Amino acid sequence: MKLTTKLMAVTAIVSASAAGAEDMEVMHWWTSGGEAAAVAEFANALNENTEHTWVDGAIAGGGDVARPVMVSRIIGGDPPAAFQFNHGLQAQELIEAGLMLDLTDVAEAEGWADVVNPPSLLDACTYEGRIYCAPVNIHSWQWMWLSNQAFEDAGVEVPTSWTEFVEVAPALREAGKVPLAVGGQAWQQNGMFGVMAIALAGQEDWLAVNRDKNADVARGESYARVFQAFAEAREMAEGLDVQDWNQATNAVITGEAGAQIMGDWAQGEFAIADMVAGEDYSCLPGLGEVAVLDTGGDAFYFPVTGDADLEAAQKELAALLVAPETQVAFNSKKGSLPIRGDVDLESVNECTQKGLDLLAEGATLPSGNELLTPDTINQANDLMTEFWNTPSMTAEDAQERYAQIIEQAG
Repeated sequence: MKLTTKLMAVTAIVSASAAGAEDMEVMHWWTSGGEAAAVAEFANALNENTEHTWVDGAIAGGGDVARPVMVSRIIGGDPPAAFQFNHGLQAQELIEAGLMLDLTDVAEAEGWADVVNPPSLLDACTYEGRIYCAPVNIHSWQWMWLSNQAFEDAGVEVPTSWTEFVEVAPALREAGKVPLAVGGQAWQQNGMFGVMAIALAGQEDWLAVNRDKNADVARGESYARVFQAFAEAREMAEGLDVQDWNQATNAVITGEAGAQIMGDWAQGEFAIADMVAGEDYSCLPGLGEVAVLDTGGDAFYFPVTGDADLEAAQKELAALLVAPETQVAFNSKKGSLPIRGDVDLESVNECTQKGLDLLAEGATLPSGNELLTPDTINQANDLMTEFWNTPSMTAEDAQERYAQIIEQAG
């Protein structure tokens, strides 16, 4: 579907200097089935509405694998036309080094400040008053996905909270199910810990730790509950040996596992499996304990190349990524929420609607990526995966080491 005449008139402002078609390599880590279907909508928007061509630069293995490759390309003088990072501080050093294209003129021409919701997403793209990235979605980690079939097979009701889930987990085991599906990558384990921290320690204490870097709170009673629950989750995940997050999601889809704590991108996998929310699977924002979304997600950055024609094409792509039609097409496939407050997703499933309702209510928190430096996140990743793979490490030991990481981050 062609974009509106009005949008094309606006994008012409930033593409007027383009001398011709550009082959545009776009690097990202969206490689699962649902992710590939979503990113194809971005490619279609570029290919069908401009003279340029999307050259897909997908990197398998997730952000921890992809980001170093992207940074190496950029600082090595062979940058792509665009690349995906998460909202937050991941690109700050590249911006400070003058390696990222300033998109302020695009943002002003497109009126991003008037439509990006919540405004913190555009703030995350802003450095010293200038805008350096195009936010494309709101992804929240704050979800637990449950297989209705697995609980039916176990003869128990689908739980409506983490507390209820822990109570019925033994029934899942007796029915031959793995209660909790968790992949083997560090970012998955640390991300799950973050969800549990908000749900079980509460928003106030989570902000005290992640925003204020309060190590006393990290050492306190509320976080002791989180680490104990994380230790219990480690036991509930025994019996499923998978690496990638979408493999863990598939265990829920097939009924091999009861549940997974994973961001809303998991919905893309349920969609391509023709699973119906509320019938085949259920979802609990905030683990059913704290109804809140963290407003993480993805943004695209555009390296400085010194090529005026490519720069014009980069700005044209930036405008297209945030355009209303593109936002609807992409986020409908991705399982995420659009960053525009002025678009309607005409028909959404009950899980997406829960997310939209929370967003409308303002029940949001910043993501950890927006509050913590990449170095701190990497230290936490390392700790959580060590704990996850070392049954002899106690919750108390892990908590103290975590508090030390927060102390150093402050």
